[in-house]
Amino acid sequence: MRCMALGTKTQEKELKNIIEEAKKYNRTVIWVLEETQKIYGYLPENVLECVAHDLNKPVGELYSVASFYAEFSFKPKGKYPISVCLGTACYVNGAKEILDKICSQLNIKPGETTLDGLFSIDETRCVGCCGMAPVLTVGEDVFGNVKIEDVDNILAKYRV
Repeated sequence: MRCMALGTKTQEKELKNIIEEAKKYNRTVIWVLEETQKIYGYLPENVLECVAHDLNKPVGELYSVASFYAEFSFKPKGKYPISVCLGTACYVNGAKEILDKICSQLNIKPGETTLDGLFSIDETRCVGCCGMAPVLTVGEDVFGNVKIEDVDNILAKYRV
């Protein structure tokens, strides 16, 4: 890898390994982006430029793929990223009110991160749990049949 100063030494080493594996096994751009985001928590601009260079791909190709899929982020996320589903089933069951309450509690808007870096919040479309609407996720944890009065307890679980 030619690019340097891409985070900690551990992050740089992990990224180098991803690039080597991508070249060796002809991995897809999506795989590379997923693995890169696991390392940094998002896709920093300088990292994407280096990855594109080292894979001999146009940086626009990486941006095109990353901007198409909602799972990728160009901004740092909180330690506990919250996603509130606003798909039809969730929306008609009160997801917008739940989103508004979370935003009010955290004093942030969708797409933002709390000043302490603990939480970020995003709107998302269907997470595939329509039978449990409304649904929200905190990291890998899925909460279904959420009621507005559940918000305080859900946030408290991660504030500890």
